[in-house]
Amino acid sequence: MTILNKIIKHKEVEVSRDKGKVSIDELRSSDLFSRNCFPLPDYILDNNKTGIIAEYKRASPSKGIINDKSCVKETVLGYQEAGASAISVLTDTEFFKGTLADLKEAREALELPLLRKDFIVDPYQIIEAKSYGADIILLIAACLEPDEVLRLSEMAKELGLNVLLEVHNLKELEANLFDSIDAVGVNNRNLKDFTVDLNHSYDLVSQIPDRYIKISESGISDPKTINQLKIAGFQGFLIGENFMSQDDPSLAIKEFVKDIN
Repeated sequence: MTILNKIIKHKEVEVSRDKGKVSIDELRSSDLFSRNCFPLPDYILDNNKTGIIAEYKRASPSKGIINDKSCVKETVLGYQEAGASAISVLTDTEFFKGTLADLKEAREALELPLLRKDFIVDPYQIIEAKSYGADIILLIAACLEPDEVLRLSEMAKELGLNVLLEVHNLKELEANLFDSIDAVGVNNRNLKDFTVDLNHSYDLVSQIPDRYIKISESGISDPKTINQLKIAGFQGFLIGENFMSQDDPSLAIKEFVKDIN
């Protein structure tokens, strides 16, 4: 069984459990549920920002604990001050040691689009994301059928959320190019074994229609790589481990962005 299979199997059990704890009506009654979401394209394409979606990430299945010392508020504010276009917060607990409370804490601190980074397999999680302050949800093509991507993305759009579709290859991309998608992210990390190869981004960028925001995800550790990805056609860059693996993620991103063209 691959790491992704294990994550999805556990996620389905987790969501079933959560439905019994907090009803959809309770989620919809949240103060944050009625807020208007920040539009991701506006912030990614803002020339005064870096295009970086900076991630708060405590751990991963492949690396174990990455950083369990840096607090959410201090870290995401540092990202915002450094010119990040958006912030990503891991909310998976079992494999990434994140929580929905982290998402809410980030929302309370930020004036940027906020991505709930998780493995969404059920409409309940989309309502949950909105109720905790997310502006963007992630739909991973590798763990969803195209009809599920369509159904979940249309639901997200009805709630005013932005939708980031994550793909790993041309087959996943071509099967999921729906009007309800705002951005396409090419994950350079193989979710089956968590190896990283930036060629995934370079191979797919020209295949992504220009109507979508193009984002390269994972494995970016050098500002020069961002400069090269920009030339290739990418507008956004999701970076987590490179900043979170440092003692001070806020300082790490401030140093990193100095060398972005």
